[in-house]
Amino acid sequence: MSTLASESAALRADPADNTVELSRLEARLPPLLSVIAGMVDLTGFFTLGHIFTAHITGNLVVAAAAAVQGGPVNVAQALAIPAFMLAVAAVWLIAQASDRRGPSLARLLLLVQFLLLAAVLIFSVLTRPSADPRGLTAGIAVMIAVSAMACQYALLRLAIPGAISTAVMTGNLTNTVLSLMDLLSRHGALLPVDAGRLKRSLQLLFGFLLGCVVSASAVSVLGDWAWSLPVVLSGAAIAIR
Repeated sequence: MSTLASESAALRADPADNTVELSRLEARLPPLLSVIAGMVDLTGFFTLGHIFTAHITGNLVVAAAAAVQGGPVNVAQALAIPAFMLAVAAVWLIAQASDRRGPSLARLLLLVQFLLLAAVLIFSVLTRPSADPRGLTAGIAVMIAVSAMACQYALLRLAIPGAISTAVMTGNLTNTVLSLMDLLSRHGALLPVDAGRLKRSLQLLFGFLLGCVVSASAVSVLGDWAWSLPVVLSGAAIAIR
């Protein structure tokens, strides 16, 4: 924490360095975070009762469908939505209390995400929630994992506002297709010229897909220990310069 404090003071003392560091984080951090999001979503889906821990709106659709059809409602799936909202609010409070901005705030929130994912790993290894995906322990694991993802999304909005979302893959897929159409068109582009938009959207799409594929394999081999993969990557994210 003392390292984070010294970084914060140095960055505030030199706005130019702060801008350069923020630009680097904007370029390097989202692709890694998209892999983490894919891993968390897929691992949670397979081990915690088919609940989306990253795509929260997916839980809203499934819960609404179950309610309309009269089927059994997964309580954890319904609670994931308010839990996400509360976690985002908690991250805002942390950011406000820390009085950090930019890269310094990003590193603080990356640490929070790492601790939450580590908590999911430890809790899952000790309690084996995958053995009863609709049980209490699975529900607790879901809330912690959802909170970790809420921290990631709030991190980008609060600390790196220029970064593309690492979880809204529908939006990234839309950006990719539109950018490709503009690139192939013989007429004027319909979107504002942004040479890096296509590259960034593709990176996040492939990153999320890679995270899903790797986690699908990891769950089949490692079971609850598959949570160790996003934990390791979230630790690596803290070290990005």
